[in-house]
Formats: sequence, C-alpha cells, structure tokens
Amino acid sequence: MVTADVARAAECLAAGGLVAIPTETVYGLGADAGNEAAVARVYAAKGRPAGHPVIVHIAAAAELAHWAAHIHHVAATLADACWPGPLTLLLRRAPGVSDTVTGGRDTVGLRVPAHPLTLELMTRSGRAIAAPSANRFGRVSPTTAAHVLADLGDRLDPATDVILDGGPCPVGVESTIVDCTTEPPQLLRPGGISAEDVERLIDADLAAGDGPVRAAGMLATHYAPRARVELVEDAATAERRVADLLLTGPRALVLDGGDDLVAAARQLYSRLRAADDDGADVIVAVLPPARGLGHAIRDRLAKAASR
Repeated sequence: MVTADVARAAECLAAGGLVAIPTETVYGLGADAGNEAAVARVYAAKGRPAGHPVIVHIAAAAELAHWAAHIHHVAATLADACWPGPLTLLLRRAPGVSDTVTGGRDTVGLRVPAHPLTLELMTRSGRAIAAPSANRFGRVSPTTAAHVLADLGDRLDPATDVILDGGPCPVGVESTIVDCTTEPPQLLRPGGISAEDVERLIDADLAAGDGPVRAAGMLATHYAPRARVELVEDAATAERRVADLLLTGPRALVLDGGDDLVAAARQLYSRLRAADDDGADVIVAVLPPARGLGHAIRDRLAKAASR
C-alpha cells in the first residue's frame, strides 16, 4: 500500500480510490475533489463529521478560477507570493463545487502544496485533490507515511488505495488559513506561514477569526494524543510539574521544543506520537514564544490540551 510510484497513485485517484499525499505541512488523505463518492470515503475513513469542510489542493494558481467564484485581490496577492506553500485561501466557491468538499458552505479552502510528488500527481492525473490530514479525526496529524499507515492502514483498501511516500514533512504543522471573503481578511488558523508575513504581504492587519466553523482546524479540540496534555510557560515549571505527577503515579514527560521554532514545528507531531508510544499518561508541554511559527505550535498544543 505504501509506494513512491506516482503513476500508480494517479491510477488510484482516477479510479475513485484514496491516496494519502505528502505535503510540506502534513500528510493528507486525498480523493479526486470532483468525485463525491470518493470524497465521502475520505470522511468515512477518518471518522470526520460530514459538515466539516476539507481543503482542495490544486496544481497551480491558474486553477483558482475553476473553484472560486471570485478571486479577491488579497487572495491573488497571497497566491502569487506564497504558492506553492503552506497557505490556504478561503474563497466563495464556484458553481458546481460539491457540498461534500465544502461541508455545505458557500466557501471553499484552496491551496497549492509545495511537494514535488503531490504536484506531479495532480499534473499527471489532471485532478484536484480534496484532502484533510491523513489521521483519525481529532488525533495527532501524520508527518510520515508510517504515521498514516499506523492510523489508517486498517481503514484503507490495498486494492484501491495507496499511501504515497514522500518522506518526512519539512514544515510539520498544517497550513495557515486566511478567509479572503471578509473585510478585513481573517486568520482562521495559524500555520506554516506566519500571520506577520501575511500581513506584510498584503500591507494590512489580519482580523482574528470569528463566526461559525468554516475551515479545517477551527474546532476547539483537535490534534490530540492519547495522553493528557498540560501547558506551561517555561521549562522549569514543566520539570516541577512532571516531578509532582510522578510522585502520584501517572507516567509523565516534558515536551519542550526549545528556541528553534522551525525545528520545534517540524518535530511537534512526531514527538506527541512518540510520547504515546512510550506509554505516557501526561505530556507537560512548554509553550513556545508567541511569534512566527510559535503561534501555530501554541494553537496545536492548546487544542490538544482542551479535549
């Protein structure tokens, strides 16, 4: 089921199968975005609520007009500057875009991923790919093909589905999502491109995301390991908390990404998974600085801790 053969993956996609795709952020569980039955299988395999929208991955910004009814000037600026890359743009959906992809909403999330295998897959197959993260809904996102196999291997059909192995994901946290249908644009999810960089590109401030859930990653609880996650502001507090927990019985450990935010983001989900594999009952996570990629890491840890 795990392969690096893009031609085989393209055949699966065209036949209505599922393809777990590598991206620079995390692995996605993908289906032909124009095939409602295939997209429905993505939801079923993940256990994802039917009304929670997925992101449509496209091969190039030139495909925006097929999926979006109107391309706001902010969206055009960001697509030109950031694609391929870890930025998703929320736009008014074009006629014909399926409710299965949008969760019945009038908007659709779009991005061009920065991974050569997935770009080749879309070019070879001629299909856009609807793909949330390739894990069971609400759990820790996968950053390797092995993670996908561990989470979903028993929910995929080796006769019709494949996991396209593109190596470890270099960014390690999901894409930033910007709602371009509001004025000013709203930051719906911090991610692989910082809000500061987005604001610099559009020469305007982003508003905080508010209103109903309308994009991936907006739920209050998400990205959760089996272990309970507790949040602290510094390493010394984390060590004291772990020492206290160990006195009362739970197996606890410290998760501290340190000062290198790029490395901390890349390793975040692998370290959460490793803690589960080690049998941890409690993960005491040190929050990174609230700057750059630190915002995305803090968001993921806060949602992991809220379950």
